Amino acid sequence: MSDASRDTLASDEILARLTALHPKVIDLSLGRIERLLAKFGNPQRRLPPVIHVAGTNGKGSTCAFLRAMLEAGGKRVHVYSSPHLVRFHERIRLSGKLIDEDELSALLEECEQMNAGEPITFFEITTAAAFIAFTRHKADAVVLEVGLGGTHDATNVIDRPAATIVTPVDLDHQHYLGPTIEKIAGEKAGIMKRGIPCIMGPQADEGREVIEARAQALDVPLSIWGQDYMAHEEHRRMVFQDEDGLIDLPMPRLPGAHQIVNAATAIAALRKIPGFALPDKAYEDGLIGVEWPARMQRLTRGPLVSAAPKGAEIWLDGAHNPHGARALAHAIADLEDRTPRPLYMICGMLQTKDARAYLATFRGLVKHITTVAIPGDANTQGAGQLYDAARAEGIEAHPAPSIEDAMLQIEARAQLARHKAPPRIIICGSLHLAGAVLRENS
Repeated sequence: MSDASRDTLASDEILARLTALHPKVIDLSLGRIERLLAKFGNPQRRLPPVIHVAGTNGKGSTCAFLRAMLEAGGKRVHVYSSPHLVRFHERIRLSGKLIDEDELSALLEECEQMNAGEPITFFEITTAAAFIAFTRHKADAVVLEVGLGGTHDATNVIDRPAATIVTPVDLDHQHYLGPTIEKIAGEKAGIMKRGIPCIMGPQADEGREVIEARAQALDVPLSIWGQDYMAHEEHRRMVFQDEDGLIDLPMPRLPGAHQIVNAATAIAALRKIPGFALPDKAYEDGLIGVEWPARMQRLTRGPLVSAAPKGAEIWLDGAHNPHGARALAHAIADLEDRTPRPLYMICGMLQTKDARAYLATFRGLVKHITTVAIPGDANTQGAGQLYDAARAEGIEAHPAPSIEDAMLQIEARAQLARHKAPPRIIICGSLHLAGAVLRENS
């Protein structure tokens, strides 16, 4: 076994032990993580300025834009995000670099020992580990992504962030956050702090009303998409505008109209935080240099690419709910407008997701969906279950036993169809599936 394999196994074993500490009953409070952080002297109160980001969709991309722009402006940035795609280390970025294995293993063991076997969730104890790591490395800012919800999320122990952001809110995780957009928006708005500026992305009316009411109650200066800041594409450029003026910028590296919104939300936040406004060049370089895997990521090499029809375009996206599906469908439609190709889909989803509502978004756009189970995930929907959902929505579909077999099925169908252009293949439905694809295709 290589040193790298032994190192990876060390952190994986510790993470598995931490999972076993999960309490049998979730009491929807911050008591467990506050208890553990107190033992470490409350590191969450010694962090560099924090930008705290919640939302149903777009929060990960918004965090990626924030990091890219800040770093382009010469700032050192810590980032905490979730979930990871391939390795847990992706969740903790220290001054521009992923946490290394030795530090991660030592830090997790330190948290495990300090917790002393008390009930605590996996996310709570690993969030505490991230805060401790952030205090041990110098940085100018922390970009902090909410894990789930907001009010009771483990990241919400930050008392005085520099700013908060609420990206678009929609139906997702209803079994935890509530059955309506109003309930979910209330949870997301829970990260707001009295008097601290908040930047709000585009919202459904019912969600916007809840967020605005929360902002008013806490005397929060609220910057609202479409009112206080906005952006649009013009002549293949991105035009951003807020009350401080207009900036002509390159299009974001991440494709899709929704990424213009995410990028604009990041810019609006940075222009609102005292001392964080950057030169236009930093926004430009951040838009061009941003990286965020599995968000309309083009796959150009690897075993899955080799198994695909010759000349095929292969895209990977982690959209996993109806709102994300709509954004993905718009991005695909934009590609279709520029370069028409027959669209095929490989889809895998978790049991907690509404497969029919998700797949219905692509009716009339996709020629065929090949359904798969997410490899190694106990909570996956079966390929047959997803096939039934697709057929119920009137979409031609077939199940496949693996991602590679799904690609081979598409190759066979494309050959029979004799398309004039090679197909465009989108792999989507879950970030868990995206992680499996990146592992298999490495």
